[in-house]
Amino acid sequence: MARDDKNIVEPFKRAITGTMRALARDPELEVSFGVQEPSASGHSAQVTQPPRDLDAHSVAMTRGEADSLALKLRHHNAKTHARRMPAGEIGRAVYEAVEQARCESLGARRMKGLAENLSVVLEERCRARGLHRIASQEEAPLADILGLLVREKLTGQAPPPSATKAVDMSRKWLEHKIGEDLQALADNIANQDAFSKVMRTMISHLELADEETDQTSETSDPDAADDQSDPDQAEGEAEGESGESGSDDQSEADSFDEQAADDDSMAADSEESDDDQMMPSGSDDTDPSGRMRRPDNMFGNRREPQYKAYTTEFDEIVDAADLCDPEELARLRTQLDQQIVHLKGVTGKLANRLQRKLMAQQNRAWEFDLEEGMLDTARLSRVVTDPMQPLSFKIEHETQFRDTVVTLLIDNSGSMRGRPIGIAAMSADILAQTLERCAVKTEILGFTTRTWKGGRSREKWLSEGKNTNPGRLNDLRHIVYKGADAPWRRARKNLGLMLREGLLKENIDGEALLWAHERLVLRPEQRRILMVISDGAPVDDSTLSVNSGNYLERHLRDVITWIETFSTVELIAIGIGHDVTRYYKRAITLVDVEQLGGAVLNELAALFDEEPRGGRGKGRNAA
Repeated sequence: MARDDKNIVEPFKRAITGTMRALARDPELEVSFGVQEPSASGHSAQVTQPPRDLDAHSVAMTRGEADSLALKLRHHNAKTHARRMPAGEIGRAVYEAVEQARCESLGARRMKGLAENLSVVLEERCRARGLHRIASQEEAPLADILGLLVREKLTGQAPPPSATKAVDMSRKWLEHKIGEDLQALADNIANQDAFSKVMRTMISHLELADEETDQTSETSDPDAADDQSDPDQAEGEAEGESGESGSDDQSEADSFDEQAADDDSMAADSEESDDDQMMPSGSDDTDPSGRMRRPDNMFGNRREPQYKAYTTEFDEIVDAADLCDPEELARLRTQLDQQIVHLKGVTGKLANRLQRKLMAQQNRAWEFDLEEGMLDTARLSRVVTDPMQPLSFKIEHETQFRDTVVTLLIDNSGSMRGRPIGIAAMSADILAQTLERCAVKTEILGFTTRTWKGGRSREKWLSEGKNTNPGRLNDLRHIVYKGADAPWRRARKNLGLMLREGLLKENIDGEALLWAHERLVLRPEQRRILMVISDGAPVDDSTLSVNSGNYLERHLRDVITWIETFSTVELIAIGIGHDVTRYYKRAITLVDVEQLGGAVLNELAALFDEEPRGGRGKGRNAA
């Protein structure tokens, strides 16, 4: 039977490969099949491994994925796309989703079979992102809704059934704001350069653009206009039908470096003001219980407004299991298990090394030739040979190994979507298992916001008169994936929630860091380690649009400085594609997200090689 299955699947793979080469107009395209996220770059592409039974739905899904990747390779020019990339996180997400819709629509308008396959994939994509559960307009991810509206305008096809309700909630408002822009997008579908200009206008009309930064990016390359998109993009598609279920992750992967560069340039100006960073004054840094007390004003420069939240009534701290029904959580965990297989080789070896190191530090020692204690049977032969010899006793001593708890705080913002959040979830999973075997407690936390663009906090601010400098203006969502006292087997399913598309929104790092720190200092363990995994500076468009441009970043710097200087918690950060060494004293930056698992375990191993911080002090600089 296995041979028959192989005979079915292999010809299907060859057909997919041939079709992708024809659609992409790239006879040298190398196509592989695996369990990782579908992706394409240059002359290579990876499609999800088709199942052995090859039922009709699986065939359409695989064809849809392949067609989407091929259309992206053919019609998408990365340089043209990056030139007008918005600076704001929501603006970038919209920009990516609409460009994805353009590439897929070019194929769907010309070939009926290809359009049907893309529709199957789109339905699965919308369900995976939870669009069928959207109950209000505020919950709907704007990028996904706009991508579907643009697709409808370009192809005439209605949104998939799972997303119809969510799209209809926002349709009237969006058509009022950007109705003319939608028509202009349809008029310029075949020209990526003109299409991207209209996209930028549309994003401005939606008030999602960072005008100062965006204007700079628009005019920084006067010769960029010569860099047009693929001249073949207006021509007919290659013959044959296939299908594709492209993923927004590919769009984000293509522009990953540009996003990181944008983040670096946005934060460069604020670094100049850090030389005069003041720490809180006063000698009393603890409350009566002995806990570290954070200062009232965490902005060192008194001319700056004190950091505050406009309201905290809509914030939430929630268990991961409460954000998803059990069936979907099980499906997401299965998806995570499939991705974790290829990492278990290298990361498994590192985990075993960390385990051996920790177990060695917990080994017990014996003291021999004592007059009392436990009888040393190995030395009874001396009594037999010489009855005058006394009995020998021994006592077991435990080495001093301080009880330790490790908190892993993971950025759950939209820019982590795709490969970064998948690797972060895998690393957390492996770390929790390893440390649990070594009797080291592990807590896994995540941070994001409940909605895009401010949510109910912003609505309250608008209804109460829009006072100036309102402070943080969004609804926080802090997620507990695994409590420190919860066993890994009980919390393992929760880690799959990170792969749920609709979860990832905006990131307010400073308050998340304080939250994780305060949970740690309440722990009874003697040694406390806080590890942060993030891919950039804090971003919340709602807050930054009505406060100073470095409001969130400055608060993050103050929080980090306070923890590193006054707290006994050992703080370490790992940046994904973004330099976090300018924030944290002990930090490393990863260019390749695949290195994350090894970096987490290596840094922990290095920490356990050092003497624990018994009092206030400064961590070492990262290598």
